[in-house]
Amino acid sequence: MYYVYILKSMKDAQLYIGVTDDLRRRFQEHTDGKTKSTAYRRPLKLVYYEAYLSWKDAEIREKRLKQFAKGYAQLKKRILNSINEA
Repeated sequence: MYYVYILKSMKDAQLYIGVTDDLRRRFQEHTDGKTKSTAYRRPLKLVYYEAYLSWKDAEIREKRLKQFAKGYAQLKKRILNSINEA
């Protein structure tokens, strides 16, 4: 099985989206600070995951989630900026 997962930083409330073939091992690596992208955001909480039979499907889903997350963040920023300017 292959997993797409989302971690939430309890430090800054930011989300991290990743893909792995061993969810428990990968979460432990994040928790232990062995992953550069999340080491400074610890502690982390696993808030969501999906399971896939193929790596390709999991990889496509991860990319789509990341694209949506970036698009959503940009839209939210634009809305908040327009409210603050009014």
